[in-house]
Amino acid sequence: MNIIENSKKTIGQAVAKAFEAAVSKGALTPENSVDIDKIMHLEVPKDKQHGDFACNIAMLLAKELKMPPRKIAEAIVGEIPACDDIQKVEVAGAGFINFYLSDNRLYEVIRAIETEGENYGRIDMGKGKKVMVEFVSANPTGPMHMGNARGGALGDCMASVLEYAGYDVCREFYVNDAGNQIEKFGKSLEARYIQELKGEDAIEFPEDGYHGDDIRQHAKAFIEIEGDKYLDESSEDRKKALVGYALEKNVDALKTDLEKYRIVYDVWFRESELHKNGKVMEAIKRLTDAGYTYEEEGAVWLNCEKMGLEKNEVLVRQNGIPTYFAADIAYHINKIETRGFDLVIDVWGADHHGHIARMKAALAAVGIDPDKFEVSIMQLVRLTRDGEVVRMSKRTGKAITLNDLLEDVSIDAARFLFNMRMAGSHLDFDLDLAVKEDSENPVYYVQYAHARICSIIRLLADEGVSVKAFDDICPELLKKTEETELLKKLSELPDEIKAAAISREPARITRYVIDLASAFHTFYNSCRVKEDDEKLMDARLKLVDSVRIVIKGVLKMLKIEAPEKM
Repeated sequence: MNIIENSKKTIGQAVAKAFEAAVSKGALTPENSVDIDKIMHLEVPKDKQHGDFACNIAMLLAKELKMPPRKIAEAIVGEIPACDDIQKVEVAGAGFINFYLSDNRLYEVIRAIETEGENYGRIDMGKGKKVMVEFVSANPTGPMHMGNARGGALGDCMASVLEYAGYDVCREFYVNDAGNQIEKFGKSLEARYIQELKGEDAIEFPEDGYHGDDIRQHAKAFIEIEGDKYLDESSEDRKKALVGYALEKNVDALKTDLEKYRIVYDVWFRESELHKNGKVMEAIKRLTDAGYTYEEEGAVWLNCEKMGLEKNEVLVRQNGIPTYFAADIAYHINKIETRGFDLVIDVWGADHHGHIARMKAALAAVGIDPDKFEVSIMQLVRLTRDGEVVRMSKRTGKAITLNDLLEDVSIDAARFLFNMRMAGSHLDFDLDLAVKEDSENPVYYVQYAHARICSIIRLLADEGVSVKAFDDICPELLKKTEETELLKKLSELPDEIKAAAISREPARITRYVIDLASAFHTFYNSCRVKEDDEKLMDARLKLVDSVRIVIKGVLKMLKIEAPEKM
């Protein structure tokens, strides 16, 4: 049940009927036919004194009717039929129509939560359409950094929101196990392997190689298994063996770290498969056949200028090796065309922004609807402690990884705080805040609301008072402002799910559950649940239990625990 949608529908029908009545009486005289349903738009006023919904229909009709908006609004309001859901309608300002809804329609949210349980808020906007969310896709040549930590939380929660909105969602990790970075990985491993066996001076370490200690550890572990037998092999065979060993260790570590972070992927797709089965060269041929490539100095280029873009891109290098961009085009053809996803959403870092238009243009060039491809651009994250930016791990003295972070803060805090801002906003992650156990810490604040409600229910159960069914309470007793505000906030969840799914911004849901917790804490400070009036007590107990169910459901969606005791 979506009470807000139902209320909007009721108001829309009332305005349409009122307009028709005003026209039939000659109070309004449009020159052309007017479809009220098409131009009708309702907003929730920022100032609660202006009602539950506001409508600017009179402003939109002013030109057609050649009348002042306020006169139009008064004519419409004068014909709005009586309705149980609408308590009052008034004209405000230059011609806004404000609607005040009766509390009766709010009580149904309690019934809806009772019926749907933790599934309350789910909607069918997606109609089962297949959506893939590809996120993190960290370079498998090393550990994950803070950008991956934020991208993981954002991507996973976005996928959850889309599931709640009725889409069939697949979470995917794209393993970049081909191309330049793997070649560099192999050279780095080879150098460390030789140095471990023959000394530091035996071979110069590649200047652009991976200097992390993980490379040295891989070389040592490989030696424990294989010894020095690869010293006599060719460089290519040596690198192939080392990469074959180390890459799988890294991918397994990525899976372990992400599962610890509560991210489980449906598919781990390997770039190398696109090369092995010829799909990269096939994609390039399709672009060539469509007239969008050219050769220059032994390389094959994508003619982006022909597509209306500024910078042309190399698809095949002079050495005959396709670029990462070429493989990425083949990968997105595979997502949309081969596997049939209706929509693919990639979560990328801000440094990939210029890649979006080129990818869309390339897909269009091979006959794929570019609107089936979307990118959520994620800005940088900074860690702070004591107001200072933290770049290095105290334990290792190196750049902080996801594992380092989760040693300092809880998974709940990390996932919640990384979802506090929209993806396109820069984020300062406050390590001091993340470990606080008080109301300043947003995740603690929300979890404490859930635990407090559980405590109320337990204490009353000890006295023989249990949560009753909706049909056995008197919801109309819930008339205090703090009670109705809590009911309104509960009613907003389905609409918030819809808005978050449309905007691809799971931060809306994080903000929603903070606001719900805030509304509960305000209620708790003003309204006693344990009352001498048993009917009022039963109604309030049912209300707070509804809040408990919704908080637990939302936290479950975000893969955050909802403790019953704190």
